[in-house]
Amino acid sequence: MGIHIIPDSIATIQAGNQITRDGKIMHILLTNDDGIYAPGLWALYKRFAPKHNVFVIAPDREQSAVGHGITLNDPLRVNRVSVDHDCQGYAVSGTPADCVKLGVLELMEFKPDMVISGINSGANVGININYSGTVAAAKEAALYGLPAIAVSMHGRSTDSYDDAAGFVSEFADQVVRNGLPHGTFLNINFPDGPFNAISGIRISKLSTELSPEHIEKRVDPRSRPYYWQRCDTLPANDDPEIDGTALYEKCISITPITCDVTDYKSIEALKSWGIDKPHK
Repeated sequence: MGIHIIPDSIATIQAGNQITRDGKIMHILLTNDDGIYAPGLWALYKRFAPKHNVFVIAPDREQSAVGHGITLNDPLRVNRVSVDHDCQGYAVSGTPADCVKLGVLELMEFKPDMVISGINSGANVGININYSGTVAAAKEAALYGLPAIAVSMHGRSTDSYDDAAGFVSEFADQVVRNGLPHGTFLNINFPDGPFNAISGIRISKLSTELSPEHIEKRVDPRSRPYYWQRCDTLPANDDPEIDGTALYEKCISITPITCDVTDYKSIEALKSWGIDKPHK
């Protein structure tokens, strides 16, 4: 993949001039947490660009597992880059959430009609969404009231990225037609393996089960200890409605996620504790 930085000033990137079947060209912001040069990102670009205005704003390096962090104590640097002398985007020295903020507040001439984050290498299911930069970018967009989708693929193979991007392209039309509630976004995960082996589509819920975790202690050449965190793949759950189970059963998992994480069931219980007034 040929890559070079374009040194000119920041300008709006527009690609494609065809009308969608609904008669509307959308302004779509694409981002990810695998970095601006990740193949999953450009698989989406190549599917959306022929019929929409596509803006690619992504981290200049891998930002996996950064969660919903934003950059406050350092300046954000932006370079316009070209991939394979054909696809262009902005490389940002920040997090996926930073990329969405820059797109919405500064870099894009128009408010995006939709934000799509991915295609991530590796699934983002269950509690892992709390750490995922991919999911955080979609959540950031939802906080702005924008339709947003996070897209991930179980496994590390890139063979099915184009098929997955084709599915997302068609599904995005449905999202626009039907709409999403304010503050709600969709988390899509594709199973590993060839696309023609997918057995179906399942609307799923998040698992709250912890993955098996490990801390490995090592010693460097100066006899100082250091640590590597790692976790095993979450085992399949018996509940067919769980997102991870859908992947194991070769289904595409689609999970609606809300930004409002208030536990409304506990509000009245907490009120009954008698803590409405501070004690002297």
